[in-house]
Amino acid sequence: MKKKLTYICMVGLALLLQGCGKFLEEYSQDTDYVRTWKDLDELLIGDCYLPVEESNYISYSTNVGSWLHLLADEVEECQSGYVMNQAEGDYRAKSFGYYTWQQRVGQNETFTDFYVENETWTKIYYCINVANNILESVEDVPQSSDAERQGVHKVKGEAHFLRAFYYFWLANLYGKPYHPATAATDLCVPLKTSAVVEDRKFDRATVAEIYAQVLTDLAEAENHLAQNKMERKSIYRADVVSCYLLLSRVYLYMQNWQKAAEYAKLVMDAHPSLMNLNVATGKFLVKDNAENIFSMGGSDVPRLFNYLCQSYSVSRELYAAYSSSDLRKVRWFWQKGNFVGPIRTPVGSTYLTYNVKDADYYTKAYSMNYYQEEVSGLFLLRSAEAYLNYAEAEAYMGDEAEAQRAVTMLRANRFDTSSNYQVTATGADLISAIRRERRLELVLEGHRWFDLRRYMVCQVQPESISIAHEWTTYSDHLSTKVVERRRYVLEENDPAYTLPIPQEVLTFNTGMENNVRPWRNYTSVQ
Repeated sequence: MKKKLTYICMVGLALLLQGCGKFLEEYSQDTDYVRTWKDLDELLIGDCYLPVEESNYISYSTNVGSWLHLLADEVEECQSGYVMNQAEGDYRAKSFGYYTWQQRVGQNETFTDFYVENETWTKIYYCINVANNILESVEDVPQSSDAERQGVHKVKGEAHFLRAFYYFWLANLYGKPYHPATAATDLCVPLKTSAVVEDRKFDRATVAEIYAQVLTDLAEAENHLAQNKMERKSIYRADVVSCYLLLSRVYLYMQNWQKAAEYAKLVMDAHPSLMNLNVATGKFLVKDNAENIFSMGGSDVPRLFNYLCQSYSVSRELYAAYSSSDLRKVRWFWQKGNFVGPIRTPVGSTYLTYNVKDADYYTKAYSMNYYQEEVSGLFLLRSAEAYLNYAEAEAYMGDEAEAQRAVTMLRANRFDTSSNYQVTATGADLISAIRRERRLELVLEGHRWFDLRRYMVCQVQPESISIAHEWTTYSDHLSTKVVERRRYVLEENDPAYTLPIPQEVLTFNTGMENNVRPWRNYTSVQ
């Protein structure tokens, strides 16, 4: 059954991406293989949720959106350390177009060729198509017993939640940030919610249409997950609190401050846990952290931060933004010369003597060679975000006391107890403080690029920044011999804050409008 339905989804995906060809006539027959909600639950696990993937400096699996961390101001080049191996050099080469905001993100550094651009797009639309098939097929499964009805609620709720999450994520990569005045005309991504395979070319829906679908799906997810009384087995399956937090995030992006605060408060009431770094000595982003609400997919963060020439480092400007009394600075990062990387074990470990091959793994979470990451680097929901969403929304609405209280509650669990961690700023300074706290708390979890985009169109306190990334060219991709250092700049309100539609998609969907991005020039700094 799973093999049959997976095949159907692949056929639908091909037509969605290509807009041409014929679909096989087996579809109506193959759905007969679905006998119970458990069959669809199996398909959810195997094909609709993003898998946890192994991702360390030897195993280079391609995770969805692995380049997202390179777009914003959290990462910079590492120009010292060990010489890269072949796989590491290949990864850096493929990241050039993203890291330097090229007109086409698959652009190579010599401007002689392009890498594949549609891997993330293809994977996400595949998962969407699986969700479409599940939501259509679930209507035909038995619901005569209470257990069967509970199972149907579970399957429907999770499928709607996942489809919402995927469309929301795509919208914030390939559509302009949500602005109430222009969302109805700003182009976004193709929208397909039917399991029917359509032999046609797809156009881009508007930002407003995609967000409307996201809210529709989340409303359905909330309804069904609230009725599902089955025991939740792990953070790798969505529940109603997951839905609340994603709704809070979506409404925050839509500038519906009241709804954003309401749903954030539901999360804070249902799942208030925050890890107190004054007390907890274990690893942070692991599956048993009480802050975790939901996670799916792997994390490519470990391979970004090896102490290697031609690799990447945490931005020194970001590292300096943490105060000396902020325990996140000493628990989440380590430093060697100009290199800043997250630490592997708690402070005091012998690994901090720069036995680098043991210390070069990202362990705001915990990663060791040949081990899988336990939580996602991009699709993670945890309670700390609810406090930040709530604070930001309340600040925009003018309830400064509530905003101060929420941020202070978070900081009380992150700062040395003897320090002054109270938030007392007001007005524009309070909003800036909350945005700064969000950057420090949600570092390298896939939020920063999306946050910078939405700040640009925020009607209360719009803000846009310019980002400079340096890219060093070497005599070859395994060498430490520098040829030239180049500085690329993403300007304030730059059109490149929105990614281009993958060229492979444009090729198959003739006439689909692309996002306009400027040619990216550079200045030599050596």
